Amino acid sequence: MAKKIIWSLRAVNDRKEILSYWKVRNQSKNYIIKLNLLFKKAIKSIAIHPHIGRKTDVEKIRIKLIKDYLIVYEETADAIEILTIWDNRRNPDDLEKVIT
Repeated sequence: MAKKIIWSLRAVNDRKEILSYWKVRNQSKNYIIKLNLLFKKAIKSIAIHPHIGRKTDVEKIRIKLIKDYLIVYEETADAIEILTIWDNRRNPDDLEKVIT
């Protein structure tokens, strides 16, 4: 059974910023539609199979790779909280600060 998905404010803003960046950069909606669909499919998979993501050093926090982005999430007893969507080309030390 799929767990409920809860989006943190940070994750919502991250997704908006990522999609907005690509819309301006490519001057087209095609890529952002595809990328957003990849995010949605990955999150649906996470809801059904919470342990699909790679473990981190922080207990209960996992990471799922989607293209150049990491979906960082935490599993609770009845839900999955999406903590952030991280561009993995950024400094990994900054991500560590976000999830600790």
